Formats: sequence, C-alpha cells, structure tokens
Amino acid sequence: MRTLAILPVKRFGLAKQRLAERLSPEQREALAQAMVTDVISALVISRRLDGVLVITNEPSVVAIAEGLGATIAPDRRDAGQSAAAAIGVEHAKRDGFERVLMVPGDCPALDRDELDALLDEPADSPSVVIVPDRHGSGTNALLLAPPDAIAPAFGPESFERHRELADAAGVRCDVARPPSLLIDIDTPADLAALLAGPRQRAPRTRAAYAAATVAR
Repeated sequence: MRTLAILPVKRFGLAKQRLAERLSPEQREALAQAMVTDVISALVISRRLDGVLVITNEPSVVAIAEGLGATIAPDRRDAGQSAAAAIGVEHAKRDGFERVLMVPGDCPALDRDELDALLDEPADSPSVVIVPDRHGSGTNALLLAPPDAIAPAFGPESFERHRELADAAGVRCDVARPPSLLIDIDTPADLAALLAGPRQRAPRTRAAYAAATVAR
C-alpha cells in the first residue's frame, strides 16, 4: 500500500510559546528547527514510506527538508495543522497514494523501526489508526487509508475527536502506541520526558536544548 507521510510545519516564530519561561525566542526557534530535522530524518529513512511531504512556509524548513530528500508544498493559507494536513491529503490523492501518515514536527524521538512496525500492520481500506500523545488526549499521528478516510482535526482533545469522526464515517478505527511517537514537545515536562528516554533518539533536539541550557 503506497504511503505518503505528511508533515505540517508552522513558522518557527510562532513555535513553542509554552516554553517561553525557560527559553528565549531564538532558543525556541533553534529547538523547533532541531525537532523538525529529527522527525524528517526518521521519516526519510523509513522502509515503509513511499514519500515524505512537508507542508510549510518556513524558509529554513524548506532547505532542511529538500536537503534530506523530502518534498515541499507551500502552506498558502497558514491556517493551522489540520488545514495544512488537508493540503497534503490533496497531494496524496492526486499522486495516487493509497494511505497517508500525518505526523507533527514536535515528536523528535520518532524511531524508524517503530514507525515501520506501525506501517507493517495489515491495513484495511477504509481505516483509521490514531496514535495518541502520552496523556491520551491529543493526536501524535494519524494513519488514514484512503487518504481522505476522515478529515484531520488536530488540536486539544483531538484523540477523541478523531475517534468520533471515524465512527461517524463508519470507518474502522484502531489505536496504536509506538513509544517514540507518544512524546510531543510543548512544555518543560515534555522535554523532561524526552530527556529521560533512550539517549540515541532525538539527537539534534537534545543538542539544541543542551546548548540553550548552557547559554542560560
């Protein structure tokens, strides 16, 4: 089943406001860039993905993604993660992909082997697989077959919202919990959870945060 990864990335100037008490705007931007680079790096080496599409208006992300072998699409409306993911869905349908994996740019611990195991699971069509965040309320990944099985609806409490959308559409819905996808970085507690995990994961994010810590 041909699968496209869709990675929406907003402008870094708007990133990680809940880390403002700990990091300066420049440090938050460097951290956001490091996280996105870690995520794209894991996606492009997956053995089960047939393409990686980054939706963004952030110039530095364009350079990073193209350098790593991903494809870029502009986020002309700049209307948030769900709207950007919907742009990716249209690209997937146009290019004949049978399935999409939507992931955010702030899950830097993403592990290729866990990702491939998720994509190896037998997939019905239509079907939805939701990967929640570590709190069980948000959505850290959404696997849809076909790409428009449901409309993406990210944001607070999106885990339950995606389940309801699948139920309303009469689509099979499963939940998966790959450990490396459960941590998204929004708060100091999230950073602590990341740093407590396997040291080989999220190398650029760890380095960016260490540099910010030294600078304080």
